[in-house]
Order: sequence, then C-alpha cells, then structure tokens
Amino acid sequence: MNILPTALLQDLQSIAGDKGYRAATERDTQDARRRYIGTTQHVFRPADPHTTSRLVQRCAEARLPIIPMGGATGLVAGHIMREPSASIFLSTERMNKIRTINAVDRQLVAEAGVVLANVQKAAADSHLLFPLSLASEGSCSIGGNLATNAGGVQVLRYGNTRDLVLGVEAVMPNGSVLNTLSPLRKNNTGYDLKNLLIGSEGSLGLITAASLKLFPAIKQQCTALCPVASPAAALALLTLMQDLLSEFISAFELIAGQGLRFLQQHFPQLSQPISPEPQWSVLIELGSSAAHDLQTLLERALATALDKNLISDALICQSAQQRQQLWDLREHIPLANAKVGAIVSFDISLPLSELSHFIETASSAIKQFDSNLRINCFGHVGDGNLHFNIFPAEGSTAAIYTEQQARIRESIYDLVAKLGGSFSAEHGVGRDKIAEMKRYADPTKLALMQAIKHTIDPQGIFNPGAVVAVN
Repeated sequence: MNILPTALLQDLQSIAGDKGYRAATERDTQDARRRYIGTTQHVFRPADPHTTSRLVQRCAEARLPIIPMGGATGLVAGHIMREPSASIFLSTERMNKIRTINAVDRQLVAEAGVVLANVQKAAADSHLLFPLSLASEGSCSIGGNLATNAGGVQVLRYGNTRDLVLGVEAVMPNGSVLNTLSPLRKNNTGYDLKNLLIGSEGSLGLITAASLKLFPAIKQQCTALCPVASPAAALALLTLMQDLLSEFISAFELIAGQGLRFLQQHFPQLSQPISPEPQWSVLIELGSSAAHDLQTLLERALATALDKNLISDALICQSAQQRQQLWDLREHIPLANAKVGAIVSFDISLPLSELSHFIETASSAIKQFDSNLRINCFGHVGDGNLHFNIFPAEGSTAAIYTEQQARIRESIYDLVAKLGGSFSAEHGVGRDKIAEMKRYADPTKLALMQAIKHTIDPQGIFNPGAVVAVN
C-alpha cells in the first residue's frame, strides 16, 4: 500500500504549516527522461532546517520513508520510488535563500533549494565566480548538485561539485542537524563528514545549505571549434593545449558528427559554422581573470596543432555572440538526443589513456548487434567523461530494440570496467544503476557503504533503494 495513515499525514501537515505541503505533480513522480513513474504522492516543503528536523523526527517515529528532492532534474531515478509503499517527498524548494556572501573569504552560503543559475548570479553580482555549470542550471538546485556530486563543463579546471564545497548543513535521519557551514579552507579535525554527504544522493541525510567556494570572475574568454580526425587526435590536442595553456583551459568538449546531424534534424535554427559537419570536433574554451591576450595565445597554440596535423582547421570566435552559438550547439546535443530517442544511454568515465581505444572498441561492438545502429559519443573529454549513446537505425524507434538493451548495456559496462573506468561519471547511481553497483563496485567498498548506511540511517528511511541496495 502507498497510502499514508490519515493521522500521520495530518501530523506532518501540521508541522509543515500552511505553505509547507502540496500534492505531488506529474513532474515530481517522473524522472527527467520519463522512463519511470514513482508512487510517492505527498510533497512536504519546509522553509528552514528546524521544520525539516521536526518532519524527519516524526517520520523516524513512524518509520516512514523520506525521498529528498531538489529540482527533480536527475537522470538516474534518484527521487523515483517505484515500490508501492507509503513515503513522502521532502522538497528543498522553499529553502531558496542566499544567506551570505563574503568577498574576503570568497565564500557563499546558499540554501539547498537555490537554483544553480541564481547561485552563479549572486557570485557574479559580487564580481566573483561560482564555476559549476550544467545544461540544467536554470532548474536544478544546489542541494541536488551536492547530493549527486554533479560534474559539468568546467570540471577540467575547477573540479566536481565536491571540490567547490567548504561545508554543509544537513538534517540527519534522527532529526539532528549537522552544521559545518564554515569558510575555513583548512580544518583538519577528524572525518570529513561533508564529503560523506556529498554524492550520497539523499541516502544519508538531507542537505539544507552549503558553504561554497568562490573564485575570481572570468574577465576574458576565448573559444574555438576545431575539427579533428579522430578521438585519438582530440586527446593529442588536449595534451598539447595543456602543455601550452594549462592554466587557462576551462573546457575541452568532444563532439561527434552524429550529434551535429541530430541537431540539423531537430534544431535546424541553430547555426552550424562548419559544413559539411566534421566527423569529430573539439570545443575549446580558455578563460582568464587577468589581462592576458587569450586570442593570441590560442591562435599560436592552434597553429602549432595545425603544424602537427592534430587539427584540420580552427574557428576562433570573434564575439560573445559567436561563442554563444558554439555553446548552443554543445548544450542542445542532449535535447536532440531526447527527440531521437536512445536505446541505451551511458554516462561513463575512463582513463584518458584508454578513451580512444574505448570509443573504437565499443563502436565496433555496437555494430555487431546491428550495423545500422547510430552512435552519438560526446562529452567532457578533458576529464575522461563520455556520454556514449546508442540510437535506432534511421526510420526505426528505440522500442524495436527492447530485447537487446540488457546485452548492449552489459557489453559496454564490461568494457568500461576492463579498461579501468566507471559506469557512472557525473549523474550518480540512483536506483537506475543499482545492478551495476553490485556487479562492478569493489566488494569491500560495498560492504563499507552498507555499514555506513546502517550506522547513520539504521531504520533505512532516507531514500531507500537509492545508491545502496536494500538488503
């Protein structure tokens, strides 16, 4: 049954207050890719940690499962509980304030429900930078970013989300409130609890606020699109760029010709500056907070790359508009993929030394299933993160290949594991990749994760079934 007892529901509504409750909507109960439908029907929206604590305490008394929820933009069913049992959403949507900004400490404290784009704007208004940048930044929340340890396009320079966090405030499964919202850069006092919660996807507690690192604002940018012969050439180009310009490189994105063809089909209004579309290309961006002539530096570096036959051409943006046009192409690739409809989508990471071999071997393996299948491989190649997506033959639909999905998935994940990679690079585990967690994760790691989960959440009420399998 997934019906809350009336008395318990009334207790929780009383704690939450007039604005603290709403019925779940379709958006709440479906994942972003509309693959799964959840059963949770009640959304509680506390506006502060104290109310959150009281709600959690009451749920703990009733052993009622709690599904923490941010912007609901995740891609691994982290907030989708499909089992028909009573549960509630605990949404951070009303905890949406920027509490403080300290320019001297270069620190910003944001509540968990603040939309990522608003965190970026608050930093920019203080002439500083919060560098986390995602396609969903207009709707995802900072709490969800921490819960999933989100990546994005600037990991190469600034790191994943956990690298941008100084401390957290979180409500634990017994209702106690952890507060490590400190601006300190060095605090060597025991276990790093913030990093235990970051990436735990709400399975150990609910993050209610975060102390975030800020950086000098980027005052200059220079962006280029470079056709390359192969992923191997792209990696050689990355090595050259790092040798010549490492302190300036913000992004290094691999784009496949198939992705550009999908864009032509579904977003013809987007300008594609190179025709015909190259089989492979790289989007490079430099950024600086000081007075460097980035365009000259990039031109010289790309001239060297041209001499070494690593690129066949280079389009260097001459204006902010041209830069935005190139990033529009990159950021619309996932949207075009959604319109085509993937058979299987992979968010994987590999050692850079194995990346080219993976693409070649995996592509050959997919063609063994069906030579007409289409592959769109793209991603943040600078940090080894690939999105390797398989699409039906022209004129077909993904539904035709349902029986092949499991074998394709196993084939690719086995190859990733063999090459020392990870089956989850930036989207997390959620409920979608629990089977892969059991199959590929180190057994000792799994045992320790189970022990940590049981110690912190002995009743198993926080996001049961996500990240760690329910025993």
